[in-house]
Formats: sequence, structure tokens, C-alpha cells
Amino acid sequence: MASETKSEVPVLDIKDILKILPHRYPFLLVDKIIEMDMEANLIVGIKNVTANEQFFQGHFPGVPIMPGVLILEALAQTGGILVHQKVQNSKIALLLNVNNAKFRRPVVPGDVLTLHCEGIHISNKGGRIQAKALVAEQLAAEAEIGFVLIQKEQL
Repeated sequence: MASETKSEVPVLDIKDILKILPHRYPFLLVDKIIEMDMEANLIVGIKNVTANEQFFQGHFPGVPIMPGVLILEALAQTGGILVHQKVQNSKIALLLNVNNAKFRRPVVPGDVLTLHCEGIHISNKGGRIQAKALVAEQLAAEAEIGFVLIQKEQL
């Protein structure tokens, strides 16, 4: 068995992610966090895109492409983890807005999405991140994503 490289060793594994995010299958779109730097407001997550994802049944049969909105959701979930870890309170991050979203290449089964999020502004009320999704170091999508932090009881 080959030893794991630094990028394969999770900083947060799926059990840790489940404690932070309220999402569950089929809407949990982050498999692990491989890098997190609170001083630099940086987080890097991984989403393994597999052929048996439910959305591939209808998007598009015979030519499976991951919907762009789900790539944005994976980025937002990764950014939500960053905001939560930075603020360290009982609130959860809800998506507030998405600006300047661009899709650069299709994401297909077998791809590994590397989700890079850098905090532009993070406070006890919310945050804003610059996010990029990469496949094999090629830019697949990018956006600026805003969050608001609320108590779970307010949902």
C-alpha cells in the first residue's frame, strides 16, 4: 500500500464535516478538507465526482456533466466550513449571494474537484469568499460567494 501524500491526508474528514455542515446525502458535496490556514483565511476541499451521483441520471443522459449550480454549491459548502471554523460559534453559514460566477470547463464522472476558497471578509455576522474549483489544476469554475451566519433555531 502506497503511503499518503500530504494532499491526501485530510485536515477534516467526512465525520468532522458532518459536525459542521447541516447538509446530508445527496446534498453534501465536500468529501474532505485537505488544507486550512486560519491566518490566511484559506481552505481547500475535495469532491470526488463519481458516475453514480444522482444528478447524472438527468444531466445529461449519455453525456454526464455535473451541473454548474452544484459546483457552486460545493464551493459554498467549503467556504461555509471556513467561515464556521474562523468564527467558532454555534451559528451556521447560509448562502447569501453569488457574484461573477464563471464556468470554464465541464466536470464529468471521474474528475476530482479541488475546491479553493479564500476569505475576503469574515465576521460574526457572515462573510465573503473568492472561490475556485479546479480539475487536474485546470480552472472549472469560479465565483465570489457571500454568507450570512444565523442560529440553527432560526431555520
